[in-house]
Amino acid sequence: MALLELEHVSRRYGRGTHVAEALRDVSLTVEEGELVAVWGRRRSGRSTLVRVAAGLEPPDSGAVRFEGRDLRDGTETVRQQIAFCRRSFRATEGRSVLDQLVRGSLARGVPPSLARSGAREALERVGATKAGSYGPSELDGAEAVRVAIARTLTRRPRVLLIDEPTIGVDLAERDEILLLLRSLASEDGIAVLATAGEGPALSGADRALSLSEGKLRGTLSAELATVVPLRPAASRSAGA
Repeated sequence: MALLELEHVSRRYGRGTHVAEALRDVSLTVEEGELVAVWGRRRSGRSTLVRVAAGLEPPDSGAVRFEGRDLRDGTETVRQQIAFCRRSFRATEGRSVLDQLVRGSLARGVPPSLARSGAREALERVGATKAGSYGPSELDGAEAVRVAIARTLTRRPRVLLIDEPTIGVDLAERDEILLLLRSLASEDGIAVLATAGEGPALSGADRALSLSEGKLRGTLSAELATVVPLRPAASRSAGA
């Protein structure tokens, strides 16, 4: 049983004659400890894909499942295990990055001492310890991505969904962001689904798929994969 599964998912916007199909009969699985990257041009449906996979938008047809349970029927505990990486910040959530992470945990009922220690651990895990004292507006592109990932890690998710993690990031920093996602999958066992608008952003993925006009192409499940494309040779396991 796949950790995250999309089965024949379609998603449409608009009404009457002005209907646009963002996703068309998309099926996809993501396993624990796997990094799957989906490439697509603008308006390909890539952002819709991760939002539907996160349960933020319902599919018009088909199903999204976590460990076999439809997200529409799942409890809040199930939904909390799937984290959508949001890069925006709200002023009401705190002046500093650390405050933002702590307040998010407090809102979920985490005790104050655990909320603060968990926030610090998450920032350290993504290599953004110094950014904890910065204001959100002071972050550069790479720092903003790291902090956004840290915010999801405070929830201790089993699935992480991130839309274009390298957009707005300096070229010199992009490989480090991709290596971070790779390590979250390999070392932390998190299932990661990321989208990309350019080829280099697929680097390090266990599977690289393409999305065009809402149709997903490539090897859709880990069981059917005969090779592991783009993953660094040193991290490949026998028979992967």
